[in-house]
Amino acid sequence: MQIDLTGRVILVTGASRGIGRTIASHLHAAGATVAVHYHRSSEAADSLVSELGPNAAAFAADLAGSESCAGLFGAVLQEFGHLDVLINNAGVAHLIAEDAPVKEWSELWAHTMNVNARATALLCRLAVRHFSERSGGRIINVASRAAFRGDTAEYAAYAASKGAVVALTRSIARAYGKQGVAAFVIAPGFVRTDMAQDSIDAYGEQFVLDNLALNQLTEPQDVAPIVTLLASGLADHATGATIDINAGSYVH
Repeated sequence: MQIDLTGRVILVTGASRGIGRTIASHLHAAGATVAVHYHRSSEAADSLVSELGPNAAAFAADLAGSESCAGLFGAVLQEFGHLDVLINNAGVAHLIAEDAPVKEWSELWAHTMNVNARATALLCRLAVRHFSERSGGRIINVASRAAFRGDTAEYAAYAASKGAVVALTRSIARAYGKQGVAAFVIAPGFVRTDMAQDSIDAYGEQFVLDNLALNQLTEPQDVAPIVTLLASGLADHATGATIDINAGSYVH
């Protein structure tokens, strides 16, 4: 099956590295114009845009701030004129010790929820309004297996934030489907990225592998093809669905 995204403008948050970078590359290879969001990794974002060539541009924003989220969305529209697909991939996963002081605990919980849940919700809100004025559009939110099976105590904030993303996505699918908006959840587990490396370092790679049904850790390139399919519109009747891409770890 050949997927052609020519003419589609797609915003990928957290696209300078990890899963987001590979998703952006796959989308661009299929013909899409890609807005590459990044926070601090300007060199990585610029190198990706240079690698992709025409029909790609980098956009900086700290998603912990509401105004930054709105500014990001506005900047993409100003650059490309419209948006067809929003992919909320950016996220943080703070390891929060069970005995952390209340101030530290509260600050890390708040930052996790702001980046993972609030920013996703705000960008979805802006996208839904934009899509409703056009012929519709698609939202793909990257959650986690942790939204369904929970996580360790140290990553409870991460699991809670991703659970919010799942509920948000289903609500969008239910509320805006007749306006042409389709919304999907991707639920990876451990994926070999810089963000996951903290957990691998903390618990050991064997601990991670023991929780998989397969013999290999999921790679970013295992996630990107499904996202490309969902972005194409060929799977709109799966709106509201969650697609697990985590080597069977959710059911293991």
